[in-house]
Amino acid sequence: MGVRLLLTALFCVLATASSQGQEKYRVYLGTYTGKDSKGIYQCEFNLKDGSLSEVTLAGETNSPSFLAFSPDKKFLYAVNEGEASLSAFAVDSSTGKLTFLNSQPSQGGAPCHLIVDPSGRNVLAANYSGGSCICFPIDANGKLGKASSFQQHVGPRTNGHSIHLDRAGRFALCCDLGLDQVISYAFDSKNGTLTRHGAFDTPKGAGPRHFAWHPDGKTAYINGESDLTVIVCDYDASKGALTQKQVLSTLPKDVIRDGGSTAETVVHPSGKFVYVSNRDPYNSIAVFSVDPTTRKLTATGYQATGVKTPRNFTIDPTGQYMLVANQSADNVIVFRIDPSTGALTPTEASTKVSSPVCVRFLEMK
Repeated sequence: MGVRLLLTALFCVLATASSQGQEKYRVYLGTYTGKDSKGIYQCEFNLKDGSLSEVTLAGETNSPSFLAFSPDKKFLYAVNEGEASLSAFAVDSSTGKLTFLNSQPSQGGAPCHLIVDPSGRNVLAANYSGGSCICFPIDANGKLGKASSFQQHVGPRTNGHSIHLDRAGRFALCCDLGLDQVISYAFDSKNGTLTRHGAFDTPKGAGPRHFAWHPDGKTAYINGESDLTVIVCDYDASKGALTQKQVLSTLPKDVIRDGGSTAETVVHPSGKFVYVSNRDPYNSIAVFSVDPTTRKLTATGYQATGVKTPRNFTIDPTGQYMLVANQSADNVIVFRIDPSTGALTPTEASTKVSSPVCVRFLEMK
């Protein structure tokens, strides 16, 4: 027993030392072009003081509104929302610069979200206009091949808004805002195919946009863009099925809703907190605590300081800070996260960039 405890303590010390050794991260910012932006930008984030450096252009491309890295971090993929395409880039690990590799048509209008499967073999994306999802194989050089699978959603109004893989990579789940459904597909990573499997009906009028997994892989948190809610679901990995168990408003109880929409859902790395962004006119980040047993949520906070049309936001890998992309304020701001309560404290750190809509971290070598 003594040896086991000693080894456990040594592991914890080494893990702590490793996380402390990473003092800076490179941050990539997806934007909407057409105003002052030219594409994907990068800056440095300092973990010691939570500061952000000025941005520089990493790669020029049209409206890269969502970004995703390959598992080995050698390649970055972006949706080009205005051109209805996806682009592949090689990442220079020394400078952070991006080299364009190629692009492929998304076969649907306004692609707005994408992921890379854990094997690094495929990129999966959701098309907003017309409502569909698509899969592209990745070759040995990081380029996107021609689409290997395409699924058109059917209904009076279809708007694919995001696509997510479960922990095992067996099922892909696509949020369709227009259908008020999360459609599930059996996913074959080797062949890059999506096969219709089933659908989960969200509350009518919810408009499911994005969702995030709890670290346990058994719970999903879906934000309803249209009705400003967060929907808590159990997930049966053997069946690829979601079951609703809670719906909460993302607004404080004393606020009477008049329009508005949510944008992003993020689970803290610890699994203890969930955050959802509210866009105009509420301009805020809603904070929820997670019950350690049931995984249900309790509203615990509402941070609005400096927030303006918060699109995507993310938490640094250590869980200490949140970076929020303020689309209409043309900046990215930083909040410190209380490890006990999940509360967000404003900092003076920020960086200017035109129409930011996606934030992604990358370790600096």
